[in-house]
Amino acid sequence: MTREEKSQYIEDLAAKLSETGVFYLTDTAGLTVETVNQLREKCFKNSIELRVVKNTLLKKAMENVKGKDLSELYDVLPGPTAIMIADVGNVPAKLIKDFRKKSNRPILKGAFVEQTIFVGDDQLQTLVDIKSKEELIGEIIGLLQSPAKNVISALSSSKNTIAGLVKTLSEKES
Repeated sequence: MTREEKSQYIEDLAAKLSETGVFYLTDTAGLTVETVNQLREKCFKNSIELRVVKNTLLKKAMENVKGKDLSELYDVLPGPTAIMIADVGNVPAKLIKDFRKKSNRPILKGAFVEQTIFVGDDQLQTLVDIKSKEELIGEIIGLLQSPAKNVISALSSSKNTIAGLVKTLSEKES
């Protein structure tokens, strides 16, 4: 790779990291070619971009990202690194957890999820438990609909009582 190609690669990766709110750094060393291909396929199906990167280029790209302090992730870079870039914060974690039922890799080195940095494989379950934006909106809508459903249900069940009461009151006025 020439100096110009490296420079362009760093710029492109920095732009990608600036745009995204979610990326995971993983260690896929020791996986067979077949297993890596299975991982890539699962990533593709889950709208996750998987790239194997050189740590020196990744560090330079992370240093060039504006508006995000990624310095906490520098310490996890040694060793082979694959980066998983996604739109939803918990999808890569769920994929890793599911994939590790068959294999002991990938290992989570670190993650950046919506301005929060997670370091170490012990954070995987925490990342799995994070709710996506859509899940949170669904829960809020459910909570907001609950009182309205109760009122409608109460009115529906007592409509005969209300109708009878109105009829009785109108008859009394006559």
